[in-house]
Amino acid sequence: MDTLTLLGTALGLGTLAGINLYLTVFVSGLAIREGWITLHPQYEQLSVLADPTILWISGILFALEFFADKVPWVDTLWDSVHTFIRPVGGAMLAITVLGTSHPVFGVIVGLLGGGMALAAHTGKAGARLLVNASPEPFSNIGLSLGEDALVVGGLALVYKYPLVALVASILATALAIWLVPKVFRMAKATLWFAWRRVRHLAAPEPAPLDVPELPPDLEIAIGQMRGTEAAVDWAAPCVTARGAHLGGNIFGWLFHLDGSEGGLDFVRKAGGRPKVQEIPIRGWKARHLRGWACDRVVLYDVASGRKQTFQFDRSRRDHAARLAELVEAAGKAPTAAA
Repeated sequence: MDTLTLLGTALGLGTLAGINLYLTVFVSGLAIREGWITLHPQYEQLSVLADPTILWISGILFALEFFADKVPWVDTLWDSVHTFIRPVGGAMLAITVLGTSHPVFGVIVGLLGGGMALAAHTGKAGARLLVNASPEPFSNIGLSLGEDALVVGGLALVYKYPLVALVASILATALAIWLVPKVFRMAKATLWFAWRRVRHLAAPEPAPLDVPELPPDLEIAIGQMRGTEAAVDWAAPCVTARGAHLGGNIFGWLFHLDGSEGGLDFVRKAGGRPKVQEIPIRGWKARHLRGWACDRVVLYDVASGRKQTFQFDRSRRDHAARLAELVEAAGKAPTAAA
């Protein structure tokens, strides 16, 4: 039980350090110095955090982070600088909790503490990228205050109920590992559309509706899938939203072939090579939705309730409208033939 209690404190501090290292050190040291918490004998080594020098340094750094964390894009720059600092700090805190334990155990806990700090830091950085895509600063301020409150509440849990903190840290790390790739894909798509929108505002020339000269690897992939005689009559780069055929935030090219009866081909890079995926939409309908940052074309089948959405940057609004027309025409073709 003592070992689990030590692990709960060590890994809990490591996880919280990944969110805000300086606040974790400062609040812990201040609580110890002011007697707000009484350290059990096995945690006596944490009393070093109450040293005045450590309190002053962590307090000043936290004050800097407090303001930097609430300014859009400054917070992302701050997170980038701390990509190495927070995991190292989390590992050091975890090792400090152990004191003079067996060296092997110390190394293992240090690695776990640093890894949990890295997972928490990566989750925070990804969330900030998403929030920074919005033009207003209030979401940054709210998210930052929420993170500070989470750290303070988490410290109370770590020192009062370390076993609960251990379970919470493990669950939080597992959630971050599962969620972080999705958050970064979403952030990448959001930032790409925002950047393309800014470029379009600076030079509002729509992309030509003619079929562009395709990259050789894409042309080869389509030729191998559909035959060398297949003629592309519409093509455009796009980003997917989660739907019946594809997951969300996948970058690729969407193709419509001349004479195609309700089918599209989506080509994306997978393992460094183009991968063609057929999108069967025979009899489906289409709706073109205009937006500030991007346009969406929602393809859907009323009978089955299935749908698939593709997103286009603003310079390709005409491409989105043309795609909706092609799908609608293909959906009506069987009725017309009958």
